[in-house]
Amino acid sequence: MTHWDLHPLVVVPLLVTAAWYVSGVARAWCRGGRTGSVSAWSVVSFAVGWSAAAAALVSPVAWLSEILFSVHMTQHTLLMLVAAPLMAFGQPLLVFLWAFRRDHRERIAGSVRSRRILIVWHHLTSPLSAFLLQAIALWIWHLPSLYEAALASDGVHAFQHLSFLLTASLFWWAMVHGRYGRQGYGLAVVYVFLTAVHSGALGALLTVAPSPVYPYYVRQSAAWHVDALGDQQLAGLLMWIPAGVIFIVLGLALFAAWMGEAERRVRFGATDAYADERTSSRRHSIARTTRPT
Repeated sequence: MTHWDLHPLVVVPLLVTAAWYVSGVARAWCRGGRTGSVSAWSVVSFAVGWSAAAAALVSPVAWLSEILFSVHMTQHTLLMLVAAPLMAFGQPLLVFLWAFRRDHRERIAGSVRSRRILIVWHHLTSPLSAFLLQAIALWIWHLPSLYEAALASDGVHAFQHLSFLLTASLFWWAMVHGRYGRQGYGLAVVYVFLTAVHSGALGALLTVAPSPVYPYYVRQSAAWHVDALGDQQLAGLLMWIPAGVIFIVLGLALFAAWMGEAERRVRFGATDAYADERTSSRRHSIARTTRPT
C-alpha cells in the first residue's frame, strides 16, 4: 500500500495488542456474558482507541509526519488525546488478564497483589504522579536533541511514541479510575486543566518562535518546497488550540461526572436520613403504645 508505514516495530505490537485484547474479551464473555466484568462499552472504547493509534502510526499520517512537522504534531495528538484515553477506558489490564487460562490468571493476579507491586502501582497511579510523568514525557521528547534523535532512528522513534501512549494512558486511567474513584473527579478536573495549560504553553512557544526549532524539518521543507517556519507555526497552533479544546471537553465530562456523583451522594444521604428518621419515629410510636398505664 502506497505511503503506509508497515514497520515491524509498529505493526507487530499493534497486532499483538489487538489479538491479546480480543482473546481476553472472548474468554471473559464466554464465562460471564456481556454483563460481566468487561462491558460492551469498554470493548468499543478500546477498539476506537486502538484504531486511532493504528491510524496515527501506520496510515499515511505516519509517512507525512516525516515531511511536515504539523502532521507529526497531529500524530502525537491522536496518540495522547484520542487513542490513550479511549484505550485506557477499555479496561485493558483486566481484559489482558482474562486472556490467560484460569490457573495462570490466578497466579498472575496473586503476584501483582504483592505488597511491593501494590505500593508501586499506588504511587504511579496517584493523580500527581500520572500528571508529572506525562508532562515530563511531553517536554523532554520535544527538546531539539531528543526530537532529532527520534527522527533519525526508527527504534528511538518507536520508543518516543510508546512513552507518549503509555504516560497518557496512565494519566487518563488515574483521572477516571484512580484511587479516589468518582469522588476524585474534582481533583482530576484540576490536573486536566493544568495539563492543558502546560501543553498549550509548549504549543505557544513553537508558534511564536522566530525561527525553526528542528533542523530535520528545515531540510525536509527545503526538499518538499514547504515554508519550514509556517509549518512549525501550524504545528504549534494544533498543539495549542485543537488539543486544548479536546482537554476542555474531557475536563467538562469529568466535571459533569463529579457533579452527578455529588448529587447522587446528597440524594442517597437525604434518603438514608429520611429512613433513619422514619425508623426512629416508629420506635417512639411503639414505645408510647406499649408503655404501661
